[in-house]
Amino acid sequence: MQLPSPIHQVSYHNKSFFIKRDDLIDPFVSGNKWRKLKYILLEAVKQDKKHLVTFGGAYSNHLLATAAAAAKNNFKVTAFVRGEEVQNEMLMLCKLFGMQLHFVDRESYKNKRLLFEQHFADNHNAYFIDEGGASEEATIGCAEVITELSEHFDYIFCAAGTGTTAAGLLKGINQLGLKTELHVIAALKGGDFIRDEISRYEKDLSKLHLHTNYHFGGYAKTTPELIAFIKDFTSNTGVLIDPVYTAKMMFAINDLIGKKVINKTARVLAIHTGGLFGLLGMKEKFNTSS
Repeated sequence: MQLPSPIHQVSYHNKSFFIKRDDLIDPFVSGNKWRKLKYILLEAVKQDKKHLVTFGGAYSNHLLATAAAAAKNNFKVTAFVRGEEVQNEMLMLCKLFGMQLHFVDRESYKNKRLLFEQHFADNHNAYFIDEGGASEEATIGCAEVITELSEHFDYIFCAAGTGTTAAGLLKGINQLGLKTELHVIAALKGGDFIRDEISRYEKDLSKLHLHTNYHFGGYAKTTPELIAFIKDFTSNTGVLIDPVYTAKMMFAINDLIGKKVINKTARVLAIHTGGLFGLLGMKEKFNTSS
């Protein structure tokens, strides 16, 4: 386990910025998944729970991270998987780590608390972990990214699906009284709700900038432009990024510097939140000769 995660400077098409490599923390419990689960698991231990129960899609990095973390820390673990029963590389890894999978239809999946109660109401060992690890404990873990920084950055960038990671980063910035501005790149269409989600955990949003126009069609959606960017960025920097989150963030940084929204001389830090196994769900898009 590599903590604190290192910061690497990269140069991409004459644009220089820094990346905090949370993807290197752990091969399976990587990035913001490790940050989120840290205090969730401590709370489960505090409550003397032995069985983690969580939720996610068939290619969920959160499911894989929770499965691996459960195996490392001697928890039993179950996941409710959204949609019809499938088999893929991600779920194979989850099962290897000992995760029990229950596939549920999309309508039933919407009410996660009800699913939990229906299956585990009488199981006093069971501990509910929301989809993606969304919780106050998760924001506390993500705030520690900021306490690990020994240098000043003008801007910090992160990608967002629910806003939990962003809320933690903003919490850390505000707690330390930093002048750093947080730029959040919504990975899904209609991402304006992320501001409200962040405000559930952190009230001072004065340093928050939410960008909702870099979703490339929606959550887990891509375009040929984004795929070409991933190939070019990875081959030119040696830093692997995923199509769902980090590629959209890196594209935004490159675009905003190019458009001079972000000053080229500013100190920019991108938080690499891991999630690289998300590439497996889109492997066909990369299996081209170009």
